[in-house]
Amino acid sequence: METKSKTHFRKVFKSDHLGSADLEEFIEEGKPLLFTIKEVIQHQIDPKTKGSGIVVAGRRISANIAYFTDVKIKPLVLNATNSRIVKNKTNSPFVEDWKGLVIELYIDRDVKMKGETVGGVRIKTDPITPITTKEIEVLKAKLITITSRGDLKELWNNNPKYKLSKEATKLVTDKGIELQD
Repeated sequence: METKSKTHFRKVFKSDHLGSADLEEFIEEGKPLLFTIKEVIQHQIDPKTKGSGIVVAGRRISANIAYFTDVKIKPLVLNATNSRIVKNKTNSPFVEDWKGLVIELYIDRDVKMKGETVGGVRIKTDPITPITTKEIEVLKAKLITITSRGDLKELWNNNPKYKLSKEATKLVTDKGIELQD
């Protein structure tokens, strides 16, 4: 029996950027919170014309925006805290060098905005935990049931942690070759 996923109350408040409500839905669906940065684009307000920038929460701001490669997920506004974490993880202050970085997100319930505790999305500073033997066994079991390249691609894209494991990458690659035959 298929269970319908729950709908977060903040879903009704349209946002083009990743927020804690989006992560809570990922958590509810049992999806990992590991994402690979495709690129980071700086959107800056022109001080002379007050144009450009990007609208976030109804305000036009200058911001670093991280776009992701591996799953259908909204872009993340990298505030000063998250930008500093990415800079430290890459050892580079240049946003162009942040491409390809795998980050793990979490919900920090203590994030404050305008003096009110609202919660927010943060990037974990700890190293990403390696894939476990049990996770490899689960992957092997899933691969046995896959019969199409589309399903294989979905499995790969919905589990970014697999990309951090040579063994998982080989298993998925071998299954892709098998499905071509």
